[in-house]
Amino acid sequence: MKRREFLLNSAKAGGAALAAGLAGPVFGAARERLRLGMIGTGMRGQVLLKELLRRDDVDVVALCDIEPVMLGQALAQVEKAGKPRPQVYGEDRDSRAYRRMLDARQLDGVIIATPWEWHAPMAIDAMRARVPVGCEVVAGITLQDHWDVLDTQIKTGTPYMLLENVCFRRDVMAVLQMVRAGVFGEIEHLQGGYQHDLRAVKLNGGDAAHTYGGGVEFGSKGWSEARWRTEHSVRRNGELYPSHGIGPCAMYTNINRGNRFTRINSFATKARGLHDYIASQAPDHPNARVKFSLGDVVTTTLATANGETIILQHDTSLPRPYSLGFRVQGTKGLWMDVNQGVHVEGVSKPHSWDPFQVWQDKYDHPLWRRYGERAAGAGHGGMDFFVIHAFIEALKAEAPMPIDVYDAVTWSAITPLSEQSIKQGFQTLDFPDFTRGAWNKRKPIFAFDDRY
Repeated sequence: MKRREFLLNSAKAGGAALAAGLAGPVFGAARERLRLGMIGTGMRGQVLLKELLRRDDVDVVALCDIEPVMLGQALAQVEKAGKPRPQVYGEDRDSRAYRRMLDARQLDGVIIATPWEWHAPMAIDAMRARVPVGCEVVAGITLQDHWDVLDTQIKTGTPYMLLENVCFRRDVMAVLQMVRAGVFGEIEHLQGGYQHDLRAVKLNGGDAAHTYGGGVEFGSKGWSEARWRTEHSVRRNGELYPSHGIGPCAMYTNINRGNRFTRINSFATKARGLHDYIASQAPDHPNARVKFSLGDVVTTTLATANGETIILQHDTSLPRPYSLGFRVQGTKGLWMDVNQGVHVEGVSKPHSWDPFQVWQDKYDHPLWRRYGERAAGAGHGGMDFFVIHAFIEALKAEAPMPIDVYDAVTWSAITPLSEQSIKQGFQTLDFPDFTRGAWNKRKPIFAFDDRY
């Protein structure tokens, strides 16, 4: 039997074990080297490509993109790294060129780093072609997209990982250790979000040499993310980017592994930020008349089966410093990332914050102790090294993905559910159980241990 057939047949056999949350390799014998492809070589794709090219256990054998400028930059990156030129797809600007790459049957895995609306169809096509998937965040657009991604993974047994890098942030992982050690007592309430001024990302001058800012164009006249991401702010109103905030919160509360989301609602403010940004720079520009739907601050509340509450906030259209706004609060104390503080009753001075660094030094995650120096220089403060490392090591060991398909669709489905809640007058909705009842049987391990 060929190695690919063995991997996929073993993956199917291991599906029941994964649903039960069993730890350890279940797919078969470990491998030492992987042949990977990448769909999407834009700004995000090139950051991930850098991490692939740094590794001795990966051969980047195929690249696909329909934008010649970005594809050329990616190829230059490969050449600079002294690696062989990969097979190239998409130079003909065929939006389905990635299918030819998948059909070539030469890949041990593929990284998807394309605009959001392509994530679900590309991941589904890859899994049907029996190519394991590492997908950038946002698993799908509609709720049905998420069910389709999940059902395809279950049917084919092809590994799927959501590449949510914030789960690997150093402080986030140290807090995971603290939660597991019971430092905060029983967890009751959490907060997180995506609070990041993206006005110069969503609007630019349409110049490939100046990706961010420099104008008020978007859509066909914009460049990079302004070409596709801004349109979501025009026509959608909801928590459009939940995984940075909800990923760590889900880790801390063992979502899909002994716990699950049960209810959700969302509220949105008025939409002013993007309009005001355009009007302040070019009041006579046609885009100053565009009506944006996305509320400047969207607040989403989730309830869990085990009694915790979680608040997410999406805030990308107003002037502000970057913050994910994490808070983890239990019966004995709490951590907040905004002030980098911890308070633990009986340990901290009454009504006072301890510097988080003291606690991080004590509870630093084994992954960061082991690979911190190696991650130096990687994107997003080292997080991109760890998320790529986790995907590759799981594939090599033919082991369960640390952020699996159940996590992917559960976290990402917050977006269409939040849109529905807002459209229905901020109504509270039932949260679908993507595990179909298995959540209470899966072990609460959330495979963030030192294997990865």
